[in-house]
Amino acid sequence: MSPFLAALWTETLKARRSKVTPLIAGGFLILPLVSGLFMVILKDPEQARALGLISMKAQLAGGTADWPTFFGMMNMGAAIGGGILFAIINTWIFGREYSDHTAKELLAVPTSRAAIIAAKFVLSALWMLALTALIFGVGLGIGAAVGIPGWTPALGWASFGSIMTAALLLVLLSSFVAFFASMGRGFLPPMGWAFLTMVLAQIAGALGWGDRFPWTVPGLLSGLAGPGIELIGLHSYLLVLLVGVSGTAATFAWWLRADQTR
Repeated sequence: MSPFLAALWTETLKARRSKVTPLIAGGFLILPLVSGLFMVILKDPEQARALGLISMKAQLAGGTADWPTFFGMMNMGAAIGGGILFAIINTWIFGREYSDHTAKELLAVPTSRAAIIAAKFVLSALWMLALTALIFGVGLGIGAAVGIPGWTPALGWASFGSIMTAALLLVLLSSFVAFFASMGRGFLPPMGWAFLTMVLAQIAGALGWGDRFPWTVPGLLSGLAGPGIELIGLHSYLLVLLVGVSGTAATFAWWLRADQTR
């Protein structure tokens, strides 16, 4: 087995046996459940009111009970919740080595630091994309159970492509979370960075600069600002790619050059 595959297998075992994995999956499962609840309310507001549910808020949240509205809610929720949950994933993968005081132990293994960090990045990307695909699949089941109209295979594939594209953009943007988890040697700096970029993304979107601020692009793609996809150009995707490459390179540079004393 190559050093990289050995490191990837080790990182996968860590993730599989950690309590973080089911907690993050459970947190993301709230998204399709809440979207399905809104569809139930929109289908029959009077029955929802009789059950004690607030129909007005659901009506304000988005239109009619159909598949386009359901997918729209899923995409917007994934852009918001995914940004936070993906940051938690990268914070755990890279920051736990310092909180558990195992960073220095990595120097004693025959696997190179570069292979270990590459394995961490591959694991985080696969974890995030698989989680997004899982949530989309659960959403399909919930939508079918609720019985909302408007389904077409073309709509389903288009919505799947949209949510996975937004997830891929979030994966790239989360590379700097890995860097701050490494440089900050723990959990607080990367989470502080994640919340800072969320706030700045809201400000940039409000000022009309969302297409030029990488952390706003996934939200525009998902429709958080209305038909924001019309604002996104090739330059928007290139900026996200630049952030992803820069964050990954910075993380590699830190691990390869830093003195890991603890």
